[in-house]
Amino acid sequence: MNMNCYCGSGNNYEDCCKSVHLDLKNAESAEQLMRARYSAFRLSMVDFLYNSFHPNSRRFQKKTEIEQWSKENKWEGLEIIKATENTVEFMAFYMDPFGEKQRHHEKSRFQKLQGTWYYVDGRIVG
Repeated sequence: MNMNCYCGSGNNYEDCCKSVHLDLKNAESAEQLMRARYSAFRLSMVDFLYNSFHPNSRRFQKKTEIEQWSKENKWEGLEIIKATENTVEFMAFYMDPFGEKQRHHEKSRFQKLQGTWYYVDGRIVG
């Protein structure tokens, strides 16, 4: 079954984030990894989200917290504002557990390590 990818690229999931979900090394850019991470939140792919953290920041993450953030919110859309080689500024739209519409506006930093892109950290904007 073909369906539009959750990341809003306009491509089918099969031709978009799925290949990155199957193997992190398939992300060819910081933006592609960012899109795959958003889709992973929609799909509650906790291991993928955890493993896509840069090894230097991964140790500060807790899978239980990733899973809770992923599952307690209803993810409604992703808008990429600006992407450079190592940064992606985006807005993720979601409904929180109380039914309130929310917007997560972040400028994320990514780093390529031994040919694989990883999420390093993010700074909340506005």
